[in-house]
Amino acid sequence: MSASTRPPALELRDIVKRFDGVPALRGASLQVARGTVHGLIGQNGAGKSTLIKILAGIHAADSGTISVNGADRPLAPGSSRAPLQGIGFIHQERLLPATFTVAEALMFGHEPAIGPRVAGSLRLLDVRRTQRAASEALHTHFGVELAPNRLIGELSVAEQQIVQITRALIREPEILVFDEPTAALVSREVDRLLSTIGHLRQRGLTILYVSHYLNEIAAICDRVSVLRDGVDVAHVDARDTPTESLVTAMIGEAQAARTRTASRTPGDPVLQVRNLSAAGRFDNVSFSLRRGEIVGLTGLLGSGGKQVVRSLFGLERGVRGEVEIDGKDVLLRSPCNAARRGIAFVPENRRAHGVAPSLSVRENITLASLARFSRFGLLARQRETDTVRQLIDTLGIRAPGPEAPVRHLSGGNQQKVALGKWLSRGADLASSVYLLDEPTVGVDIGAKAEIYRLLDRLADEGAAVLLFSSDLIELLDITDRVLVMARGRLVRELASRESDSRDVLAWATGARGATLAKEMAA
Repeated sequence: MSASTRPPALELRDIVKRFDGVPALRGASLQVARGTVHGLIGQNGAGKSTLIKILAGIHAADSGTISVNGADRPLAPGSSRAPLQGIGFIHQERLLPATFTVAEALMFGHEPAIGPRVAGSLRLLDVRRTQRAASEALHTHFGVELAPNRLIGELSVAEQQIVQITRALIREPEILVFDEPTAALVSREVDRLLSTIGHLRQRGLTILYVSHYLNEIAAICDRVSVLRDGVDVAHVDARDTPTESLVTAMIGEAQAARTRTASRTPGDPVLQVRNLSAAGRFDNVSFSLRRGEIVGLTGLLGSGGKQVVRSLFGLERGVRGEVEIDGKDVLLRSPCNAARRGIAFVPENRRAHGVAPSLSVRENITLASLARFSRFGLLARQRETDTVRQLIDTLGIRAPGPEAPVRHLSGGNQQKVALGKWLSRGADLASSVYLLDEPTVGVDIGAKAEIYRLLDRLADEGAAVLLFSSDLIELLDITDRVLVMARGRLVRELASRESDSRDVLAWATGARGATLAKEMAA
């Protein structure tokens, strides 16, 4: 059989997957030719990770067909979730126990033992042979020397990834799947990984490479498939397709063009950040936040954007740099300390960190301001209830009453309660800083619009709002400026009214930065 007539190494056809009735994949398909590096890209929530987890046997598809080397495997609800033979996976989470040694992590399940195998009997692990086999594997596949008795927890991120890839190669797969492998790596480590993937391709392996970074796709991939809203929308040559076209395919023409039309006039700086750094998370981040404005912060997985927001509420350890509030240097070492400085934080996972589901609406709203409603340790219940009722009306919280348990509310109303918790402090809004992490994730369209109106009102009354979101349309619709993070650094500040989604995504994926570098070198 000639190369042109041989079936693809891997083919997925019409893969469908729903979670609680919500479609994550709506008939996604792709073909990966033998001996090639095939890219898979898409925005957050496009369905990439779901597709990979179906391949790995972590999720069971609702329907569709997977074919490996021409052998079809139809999928149906309740079908086997066993991983497909001949495919190795390098997941974005390094699934290596920190207390294992390098040798144990590499050879787990394939350890050399002392003596012949006898049914029903225990066999002793041959430690020396295990360590020798581990060292040989690392040298063969990467040409590196890692002490086989070192603990995984002692290794750098790049060294852990070397161990993870080597572990997959020991099993001699025909196909390797890399799922966001460079999200936590620095530039030098990224270059080394991409070089390794090139060598693997030369050895005849077939590689499916999932990444947000379009400069990586252009550098190592032969073909690339684009997912959007759970379905494949493009299959193109990776090297001949302009990155701008890939960005548009990821977003869609209609969404890419939407921008804010309203404008605000911000006041004086209330929060100034200089050279904020945290090892392995973000580096030398500087920006200011002014009264009466909403600033967006965005970035892909591993960009460090979420960690920057968390650090401003004292939730990240080992943070260096300078933070000023109203011109005064502050140390934000704990949430309690940040709250005393007038900073509020609404986390992404509202049920786990934003509200107490078992408590009532009243108890949640006054959770951060009990001192305001108490005297000599006694709670002024009527004054508390009156304030809560007023906030329920102001925020449009749909609840049977102040005593209704928060767990019975919808996601959007829970988010309003999380905001109300900070508004109940009664502080002057002009001296307040609001930090929000994905504030509208998992809420319906109507609730989103109400949250947007609330944020606009906060800004109009003088508050400063910093909003992290991966929803580019949301960012451009409600913010005045957008700060774009990539690989732990702040790479661009964009005026929301003068930008569109393609601009933001191009900087976040490295596509625009790579283009500028080429222009400067020319």
